[in-house]
Amino acid sequence: MAAVESLYKELCAEWSKRPPNTPRCGQLLDQLKVALVKMQFLPTDGKDAQNSKKQLLLARAVLEIAVEHSVLTKDLLAFERYMAQLKCYYYDYAKIIGESDSKYKLLGLNLLYLLSGNRVSDFHTELELLSVDIIQHNQYIRPILALEQYIMEGRYNKIFQAKSSMPAEIYNHFMDLLVETVRDEIGACIEMSYEKISAKDAAKRLNLRVPDEIKAFGEKRQWKLESNGNYSFIDRSIKPKELLPSVELAEQVLSYARDLEMIV
Repeated sequence: MAAVESLYKELCAEWSKRPPNTPRCGQLLDQLKVALVKMQFLPTDGKDAQNSKKQLLLARAVLEIAVEHSVLTKDLLAFERYMAQLKCYYYDYAKIIGESDSKYKLLGLNLLYLLSGNRVSDFHTELELLSVDIIQHNQYIRPILALEQYIMEGRYNKIFQAKSSMPAEIYNHFMDLLVETVRDEIGACIEMSYEKISAKDAAKRLNLRVPDEIKAFGEKRQWKLESNGNYSFIDRSIKPKELLPSVELAEQVLSYARDLEMIV
């Protein structure tokens, strides 16, 4: 236990630097994960948990750093793994080790991650684990719920504005992903709504201010840029005409009318 606590203190020292030494933190987290597994940091019953409160607190603190470290290193698979482990401490062992100061910050971060990936059903599943009071008033949860509401209402401009008012700096990494997701949704709407649109107007709708940004976005979605500076979507926005089987429909309606007359 003493060796693990020593590693944790070194991890905290490296993590507290601004910016943190992410490579070194990664090395220390790898060592701590191995050490914690040997300590059986996930007890299987209440009696074991009571006897290992100190280990539980240490494991929770390590996982909280691991979650944020995975965001900084853009390792989304690791983020999901660490969050899944961390939720055991937040929900299953809360009565034993109490509530962490970082609990709602990281739960809000997880909600934002799900929203940024358009995983709406998973988003609402996680919300159901929280009380109504937390959802409505918590400083970390309420802003994420507002983002989901903006998306449902199509108020995408609010998403762009919200990026500068997130409750924690670590949220900005997933806000960038959410903005990309929203831009793709707007881009798809532009393709279906316009036959042609100027690059300037497209950039305005996408909240892009630099010419190179709209150019890169158009290339990513394979937009056709004309020599006059307009994007053309004629081949995308016009749907092929469908022939209506008018004779068959008329016969069917007459058949329904005869059947109705017989019933009456």
